[in-house]
Amino acid sequence: MNHPPAAQNSHEKQAGSLQAGDHLLLPDGQRSAEIHSVEVENDDFGTPAIVLATLTGGGMLRIAAGSSARIAGPQPVPGGSPLSIAPVEVAPENRAGANIPGEDSASNESDAATPLQAAENPGGGTAVPPAPAAVVVPPLPATTPAVIGPSAEDLALIPEPAGTPESVVEAVAEAHPDSVGVLLLADKLVKGINTKSGSCLKDLSDLAHELFIMLKDPDAALTVADLLNVLPFDGNPGRWASVEASLSLSTYICRQTGQKDRAAVYEKLLRAPENQETDAFKARMQARVRQRSLNEPNLYDKEIFRSMDNSNHEAEREWRLLRLESLLFLRAHGGSQTISAGELERRIANELESVRA
Repeated sequence: MNHPPAAQNSHEKQAGSLQAGDHLLLPDGQRSAEIHSVEVENDDFGTPAIVLATLTGGGMLRIAAGSSARIAGPQPVPGGSPLSIAPVEVAPENRAGANIPGEDSASNESDAATPLQAAENPGGGTAVPPAPAAVVVPPLPATTPAVIGPSAEDLALIPEPAGTPESVVEAVAEAHPDSVGVLLLADKLVKGINTKSGSCLKDLSDLAHELFIMLKDPDAALTVADLLNVLPFDGNPGRWASVEASLSLSTYICRQTGQKDRAAVYEKLLRAPENQETDAFKARMQARVRQRSLNEPNLYDKEIFRSMDNSNHEAEREWRLLRLESLLFLRAHGGSQTISAGELERRIANELESVRA
């Protein structure tokens, strides 16, 4: 069987021994890439479970901590061959009969090789494999992690709608008969609100934003937004985006009007999907990705500047509305590691002034 050049000139290395600078053979077995950094993720008991190898130039490989990885190119170990294996420390209770390097090997040299060892060493050697290290099973945690979410008392702070969702929208439209934006959205919604429809949820979210941003009616905006705010996350990111925007807007309105307890409930609802992952490793990975998105948000700077250069005021307004949604989302999360809550308040005020002008 012909092996690719990278696989022919390679050797195995324990995943836990990988380090920056190693040239790791990629899963396709044909290419290799240099490791930029290595990080070890522990399981819930504190035992190494996954090795995360970040590659130079981008990309990451996940390797089980107990497995071996192939390293491209010979890398001799001082005092031994490229396949030299480091001595294994054995627990005292497992030392009986084990041939441990560096310990009274004379007493073990007279031991007869087992049939399995003789078969593996036809040349007559008596290479005895190192005894396995003792396995210590940690105790189970006393309590399981609690899922953070709004309680029944928290949800009681959100008022029940006065009538059906369609009647709520109709009442809002009657209160603003001169607003073309409100009437256009209301005409579609009063025909029937289907919470399984992504376009219907988007129209409700747009209506709440129109009421607050353009008409400066926070009470009506909250009334419409609450039709969305109580909807649970159903696993569909497209539909959840509208609920997320509604919750972010509601959080800001309540903080501006002094309803801090109610704002805290909306923040818990906004974070509810973040607490649904039960796998500890996946939850940590998702948290890192989420924090990275908070630290590097898309604020549409290029699009806004391009619209300003082209004197396209309508396009500039649409891009600023998208920027405002991003800023409200960040504010509902209390800011990020790159933008503080105070700075977000200032930027939100600036965007509100710009789109309302």
